[in-house]
Parts: sequence; structure tokens; C-alpha cells
Amino acid sequence: MLEKILQWDRDTFVYLNGLGVDEYDGFWSTVTDIKTWIPLFLFFFVLMFLKYDKKEALLKTGTVLLLVLFITTITDLTKETVARLRPNNDEQINTLIRILRSPSDFSFFSGHASSSFAITTLVFLFLKKFYNWAVLFFIWPILFCLSRIFVGVHFPIDIMVGALVGAFSGWLFYIVHNALLNSAQRKAISNR
Repeated sequence: MLEKILQWDRDTFVYLNGLGVDEYDGFWSTVTDIKTWIPLFLFFFVLMFLKYDKKEALLKTGTVLLLVLFITTITDLTKETVARLRPNNDEQINTLIRILRSPSDFSFFSGHASSSFAITTLVFLFLKKFYNWAVLFFIWPILFCLSRIFVGVHFPIDIMVGALVGAFSGWLFYIVHNALLNSAQRKAISNR
């Protein structure tokens, strides 16, 4: 069963990667670069500081930064434990695919998928009550994840699992953040 799933994953990756067009290589190479998205991160934080008082905005920013540390750590630990080769390093398929990037670390699960979905989920949950259009934030992780297939460095399962782990982690940090904030507020009220 596992071998069938992995074969589907390889076949699907080869097919999707093959849909890439040379004229769009620059676009996907830019999209896959984390530095491209720095203005979006700044935008997220500006929106939080516009809608929350300074103290609460700083707490939410700190929660996002702790989430980044958490998701990076569990992603790296999982990659080292599972040790799945990236498509660009997989000798069974690397001559069949388009490769625009050549990282040498492991593939499962995608750090781009886990971190982008974690951050976006948490920021979305913090801001959705203020901005009806906050769901558009998810354009970023979707493009970010697609880029990993087109540059030749992640299988679809790497991306799907990374996205699920990231979204769940973002939601979990939101729940914990609110629980701690509510607890602190109750304590402050009882100390008056």
C-alpha cells in the first residue's frame, strides 16, 4: 500500500513538474524565494498593529514568531527522521524532471508548505474579524507550495502533509494564545 502511494506521488510529481513552461521559470523561482514575501509579512504585522492596541499586537506578533520557531523545528526534525530524498536528488526521476533549484537536504515534509500555512492560518485567525478579505492571505501559501513542484524540489505528499501540519499548528497556536490571554485577563480582573 505504501509503495503504491509513493509511486502515485512520484508519477503525479513528474506530471505536474512537466507542466512547467520555460517562460515562467523566473516567476516560480521568484515565488519560491522567501525573501520575495518579506513585504507580505510586514503587511501582516502592520494590519495587526492597526487593529489591536500596541500590547496585544506585540503579543500576537510574539505568538507568530514562536510559531515560526516551532514549525521550523518540527519540520527539520521530521525531515531528518524520515530522510526522504527530494525529487531533484532521486535518481529514479531526476533525469525526467525540470530542476530549477538543487537543495541537498531531505524532502518530507515541505518546510515551505508547513511554515507558510502555519503563519497564514494564525494571522488569518487573528485578523478575520476585521477584514472580510483576509481569506486572500491564503494565495501566498498556495503559490509558495506550487512553486516547490515547478522548481523540482518537493513531491505532492510533502506539500500536502506540510500544509496540513502547518494549518493545524497555526490553529493550535491560536487556541493556546487565546486561552493564555483569557487566563491573564481573568487573573488581572480578580487582582483588582
